[in-house]
Formats: sequence, structure tokens, C-alpha cells
Amino acid sequence: MILGRDRQCRVRAAAPGAGLLGIGPAPDAKDVEIAVLRHQLMVVRRHVARPRYTPSDRLVLAVLARLLPRERWSAFLVTPATLLRWHRDLVRRRWTYPHRPGRRRGLDPSVVDLVLRMARDNPRWGYQRLCGECAKLGVAVSATSVRNILRSHRLGPAPRRGGPSWTKFLRAQAGGVLASDFLTVETVGLSRLYVLFVIELDRRRVWLAGITTSPTGTWVAHQARELLMDMGGAHADRFRLLIRDRDAKFTAAFDHVFAADGIRVLRTPVRAPKANAYAERWVRTVRTECLDWLLIRNCRHLERVLAIYVEHYNSARPHRSLDLQTPLPAHRPPARTGRVEHIERLDRLGGLIHEYRHAA
Repeated sequence: MILGRDRQCRVRAAAPGAGLLGIGPAPDAKDVEIAVLRHQLMVVRRHVARPRYTPSDRLVLAVLARLLPRERWSAFLVTPATLLRWHRDLVRRRWTYPHRPGRRRGLDPSVVDLVLRMARDNPRWGYQRLCGECAKLGVAVSATSVRNILRSHRLGPAPRRGGPSWTKFLRAQAGGVLASDFLTVETVGLSRLYVLFVIELDRRRVWLAGITTSPTGTWVAHQARELLMDMGGAHADRFRLLIRDRDAKFTAAFDHVFAADGIRVLRTPVRAPKANAYAERWVRTVRTECLDWLLIRNCRHLERVLAIYVEHYNSARPHRSLDLQTPLPAHRPPARTGRVEHIERLDRLGGLIHEYRHAA
């Protein structure tokens, strides 16, 4: 008697150890094929951490997931949540209505620019405050629109939208603060001259207090008094702090001169020159740009040189900390004509320093 094909497969599979593979003692060809596919799937899972699916693969698996009971979803390489998400995407695409252009109008670009300008200028303003400010100007915009505008331009809500940078913060604190120090200069005859100066921290304006070969406490106090007179009463009233180091030349009389005008004197910590960084930086600047390139003969010569350099420093030298402006702003800014034919050069200190300006 000749056995059928299925019967022959059952007989062949009924070999010792077939039950250990989970396919039963007498499996048919379909059971064996399913066992082979499952084992190959386990091999693929060990070697491929995250398989890549094409849109057609996702469509087929999403449809088959509707036909297979959930307790058998372990056969898929993806999680049940992924299969459900794919099915939701199919349903959403199926019932998506075509977009009709012209039905929805966006905000006017000028309104968007106005909202962004207000938000950047006022980082502590919230959505409602921005809406109110726009309403004052006759611009109708909702809080939702303001939120969408700020989100699309990566600007968060107040107060997390950001605050002043460290540069702006320190510059605001520097208003009304002075810094004082001594500058030493060696003459041709190897005598040492002491230069007392004061610098304004907010605008970097430098004031020369005096030059001497023997800076006694009485001389320093007298120069401080003369300096406050040169600044003028109205100008000196806006200062509230003076930073100085612990040099013995700064006596109590020096502090009393500034205290009489309502200026509090702060001494830097011991051996901490960085605490008076603005004054120290100006010392380096005047050396590298001027004094290192000149031979100073005497005190009078140094007075003339420093007077010219300080005038250049305050009125003609651009500063990066001031957005490339000068400590003393020009009374009339030059017109931006774009023409460079009528620009002349002005030599200072015998050509050591050059200044450029429009010809009269």
C-alpha cells in the first residue's frame, strides 16, 4: 500500500527527538515549515537590532495584524504599539480630505515681525502681555497666535525665554563704578615715574590724575581732589563706587576725598589683581600701543605723551566692549555715503598712532 505524501512526511518527522523541537511526535510538512521559519526569525532577531520597513511592508503587517489574534502577535519583529500606530496612520491617510488652497489665511508678516521684535526686546513679557501691547497699537492678535509665532521661531514663554547675557548684566552693574590704579614708567635715565589714573567701567573713559616721582599719601589725596573737580560736580554725582588695590600709596585721606562726594571705596582682595581687571587691562593697552614704542625723557615729556594718548583713547579708539564705539561718543555721526575718496589720516605722537576722519 502506497502512503500519501502527507503521510510520508508524518512518518519521516516521527524521528526520535522531534518532540523536543515543539512540533509534536508526528508533525506534517506545514508544522515543519512553521518551525523552520520561527527558528530563522529568532536568528534574524539576534543579528538585526532594528529592522527597516518599507511603506509596503508596513501596510502588509498592519493588515495581517487585524487578522491575527493579539496573543499571537509575538511572531512580529515589531511591538504591538508599533503595529497599532501603523494602522492608525493608514486610517488617517484613508480619511484625509484634500487641502483646499486659499481657505486659511496666515498672519500678516508685519504682525509677526512686530511680535518677534517685542518678544526679543522684552524677554519677561508673556503671551497675554504681548497681546495687550499689540492691542494698544491697534494690532489684533490672539494669545494662541503669539504662542505659535514664538514657537516657530524657537522662542519659549516668559520667563524662560532668556534674560540678559553676562555681558549685558555686567555692563549694567558697571554703571557708576570707577577703578583706580598706578602705572609705572621707566625714563631714559632709569628713573621711575608713577602715573595715577581712574577709569570708568561702563564707558571705559580714562582720567589722568597726576604724574610724580614720589607718590606720597598727601600727593595722592590732593590729586584725587583735583580729579573730582575736573570731572565736575554733576558728572561725579553719578558715581557710587571706586575700586582700588591695597597699595600703601592709597591712604585713608584718599578714601575720605571720595567718601565726601558719596563714593564708596572698595579694596580688592590680597594678591588678586584680577579683581581690578579694568584698570589692569588699560595698563596693558597703553603699554602695548604707546609706551613700549617711545623713550620717555622726563615727567613733562610723559605728561604730553599720555595726554595725547588718553585723548585718542577716549575719543577716537573703537572698543569691542562698546560695540566698536568710542568712550566719548561723537556729537555728529558721519553720514554713510559709502565714498572713501575724502577720508584723511591724522598722525598722533609723531605717526605712532593714526586716526582717520572725513576731510572738512
